[in-house]
Amino acid sequence: MTLSMSRRSMLRGALAVGAAVVVAPTLLAGTAQAYGWSRTLKQGMTGSDVTELQIRVAGWAADHASQTRVGIDGDFGPGTDAAVRRFQAAYGLLVDGEVGANTQAKLNALEQSDGSTLHFNWSDFTDRVSGTFNDGKVSAAAAKENARRLMYKLEALRKKLGDKPITVNSGFRSIQHNKDIGGASDSMHLYGNAADLDVPGVSNKTVYQHAETCGFSGLEKWETDHQHVDSRADLGRAWWWEDGTI
Repeated sequence: MTLSMSRRSMLRGALAVGAAVVVAPTLLAGTAQAYGWSRTLKQGMTGSDVTELQIRVAGWAADHASQTRVGIDGDFGPGTDAAVRRFQAAYGLLVDGEVGANTQAKLNALEQSDGSTLHFNWSDFTDRVSGTFNDGKVSAAAAKENARRLMYKLEALRKKLGDKPITVNSGFRSIQHNKDIGGASDSMHLYGNAADLDVPGVSNKTVYQHAETCGFSGLEKWETDHQHVDSRADLGRAWWWEDGTI
């Protein structure tokens, strides 16, 4: 059944009962350098470095279509361990679940000096009208941090698509811009944790199917001129895959 625009907008903006926006500390001050890992990380550990690890391997949440995400909670549990192992396998590293010097170096190789990621820039995600992260549903710093987290999931998606370049047509939107283009009133774009993608030479269906393994909790139907992905569950929202599991 094809949903009307009003129905689809309502679904895309739907909140889980009792949902609340929680944004963890950011890494946005000044110019970022490679993250300063100070120890080998493994299952059972906790701390802010584990939180950063979870952000960076969140796109390796599953090896098949699954509504599974890596919790960003600073607790290195089984889900984080499994994501680390998938990351290690994808990049030709020793698959042991331990985040030592070689794995840390590969994680850092995905970071640009300004805190964005290897294949994505801040400008890919800023509001297309203002060129900033201002005037959304959260502070500019929170929107930028949400975009950073999204970038790492997109790095995983890009890798799974055979290193095919991904174009971000729309990332963060200000409330006014979102209203002007008829976006859902609580669109994930307003929080900086959504992107509309185009992957030249790759069908949206294929993008959707690979995104099902990347911890994306919001996937718009693939029969459109772009593929929408978002991380709404990271903000306490209910999962929403418009085309279900394909």
